[in-house]
Amino acid sequence: MRPSIIQLLPLLLAGHANGLAHDTGVYGPSLELVHQYYDQFPTGVAVSSTGRMFSCYPLGLDANNTRYQVAELTDSTTEVPYPSAEFNYPPGGAVNYSTSPATTVNYANHLISVQSVVIDSKDRLWILDTGRANTANNTLLLSSYGGPKLVGVDLTTNKVFKTILFPRDAVYADSYPNDVRFDLRPDLPNTSGQGIAYLTDSSPEGRNGLIVVDLGTGKAWRQLDGLAITKAESDFRAFIWGDVVDVSTGTDGIALSADGETLYFGVVSGRDIYSIPTAVLRDDSAAGRTKAVKSVSKIVQKGVSDGYETDSEGRIYVGSFESNAINVVYPGNASVETFVRDPRMGWTDTMSVVSLGGNGTEGRGYLYFTENQLWRQEKERPFALFRVGLPGGAGKVVL
Repeated sequence: MRPSIIQLLPLLLAGHANGLAHDTGVYGPSLELVHQYYDQFPTGVAVSSTGRMFSCYPLGLDANNTRYQVAELTDSTTEVPYPSAEFNYPPGGAVNYSTSPATTVNYANHLISVQSVVIDSKDRLWILDTGRANTANNTLLLSSYGGPKLVGVDLTTNKVFKTILFPRDAVYADSYPNDVRFDLRPDLPNTSGQGIAYLTDSSPEGRNGLIVVDLGTGKAWRQLDGLAITKAESDFRAFIWGDVVDVSTGTDGIALSADGETLYFGVVSGRDIYSIPTAVLRDDSAAGRTKAVKSVSKIVQKGVSDGYETDSEGRIYVGSFESNAINVVYPGNASVETFVRDPRMGWTDTMSVVSLGGNGTEGRGYLYFTENQLWRQEKERPFALFRVGLPGGAGKVVL
């Protein structure tokens, strides 16, 4: 018996559907899976010019991150506390129960809750400690002076060479120092000549802004403190992997232009990226703070992002959670384009540009980035570290 048209219809429709235009879910260079995190929840990544890789695991975001705050990634699945196991564990733990309410301990010689790790242009590792612990009932405790700090480690000796304790008028008890970038040029006006660090404060309590630190003197000051553009947009929602996500994080992403003259920043709870001249940020006078507020420029909408990174050719790389992608912002003409897409991408937390074999044009440029499912209540291990090659011979910004 010959089949009827009704019987053939499902097959005909299926064949037609196969010819429909569709989203493949991938674009740009292929991802290379570098490391899988089976244990603690990671945020940051930093890669040296020799290929040494480091990650951080903030106790302030996950109360189970108690084994270490910084680790060196020694192979595709192994992590070793860095620079030592002792340095990673405060005696008695990170919570001070002798205060009411409980607070975070203030150990200057131990890591408490590390949000970010960054390799500078001298191939040194910098560790940004928020000094704020989270508890089992998801309470983010206030910091105590001595806990929030910036720690420099010499990768040739694996020893701490500098610790800067943030003063209370720059990093409040309810601050959350999130990310950091460095400019080590010795001729920066009105500085010690030993370099400047620029930080974001993404405090969930709302006291957001930028923090500037002189690496030579340890002096630190705030800029754009509490300015509306540094705060989370109210009732902001993102849509990631089909999930509706309420996001309420202020100033987070930060990056420096290739010439060091411009700082880029933005909030997670928003889609805009902003710029400001670094010269005005380095002026800590009252007049300088007023000028800084007037010097901010919106560049463009670039997607919903966490961390930012720049390369030696002036591109700004930003995550795009809602499209499983990393976008590129071109500040010169305020344009945006997709750099890479992959279904394995979602919450691109931190990015690190490295020139393997040397800085600048001497080495092969790569963009490393972590994927940690930050928005999900039920996270699935392993978390991932990927890398992709940079276009056009670009490499690390050297300042």
